[in-house]
Amino acid sequence: VKVIKNKQYFKRYQVKFRRRREGKTDYRRRKKLTCQDKNKYNSPKYRFVVRITNKDVICQIAYAKIVGDVILAAAYSHELPKYGMPVGLTNYSACYATGLLLARRILKKLKLDTQ
Repeated sequence: VKVIKNKQYFKRYQVKFRRRREGKTDYRRRKKLTCQDKNKYNSPKYRFVVRITNKDVICQIAYAKIVGDVILAAAYSHELPKYGMPVGLTNYSACYATGLLLARRILKKLKLDTQ
């Protein structure tokens, strides 16, 4: 079978989404992560996002909307020296401490910390 990439082919060709072309987003996985069950109506599906870079650990609590993801709260490991952890900001314990910091922060934001 001879493949002919002529004018008709390129007129009908549709490019993939930008983040798919860049290889950043797997949209099938994203849909599974963010779509809430229909019997739960309009309640958002929250997810805990952790990104580990060379110098930092970033933790976020997010949920998806049509216009884009909404970040409820975030915590960074470069905030940890304020709480008495001056070194090792990308290791396992820093990840744990950053997640704990985010948990305390979101509980305070939702007024669930005084019980």
